Amino acid sequence: MTDDVRVGPLDLAAHVDEALAVQALAFGLGPDEVGVRRHIVLRHVTNPGARALGATTREGRLAGFVYGMPNDRTHWWSTVVEPYLHRTGQDGWLDHSFVITELHVHPDFQARGIGRALITAITDTASEPRSILSAIDIESPARRLYRSLGYVDLAQQVLFPSAPRPYAVMGAPLPLARKA
Repeated sequence: MTDDVRVGPLDLAAHVDEALAVQALAFGLGPDEVGVRRHIVLRHVTNPGARALGATTREGRLAGFVYGMPNDRTHWWSTVVEPYLHRTGQDGWLDHSFVITELHVHPDFQARGIGRALITAITDTASEPRSILSAIDIESPARRLYRSLGYVDLAQQVLFPSAPRPYAVMGAPLPLARKA
């Protein structure tokens, strides 16, 4: 990671629009989808144990962010992925896991170790013994990053309502693997 970016706690509710602007660029979201996600993020940050970290430049620009929370089987995401995990015999991963809800790095700051720094920092504070997340089910820099940290595919071709592409659910024991 570069010296001009620092990872630290992020008041996501106060910086939701800035974070979603990063997500929109990194993930290719349109204004309507950003509006929907804004409500979701603001609801998520009220969940017990939810926390966020930001990667901020010296000038105060948000270069990336991550947020997550202890998983709860009653949350929408869990109810969608549970049948897929059940089919692969991996539904136990929904218990005692810290879920990475979103991790995004602004395109101008990608490939600098910021995503790695964000995800390892947030999971290092988790009391759960493992972490789960979902990622678009294609070979991508994000999937390679997750694999390098110890995440493995638990289920593939997971379909979320209104998502145009299938996802993979991945899980890793905590703490995450570090570079040798």
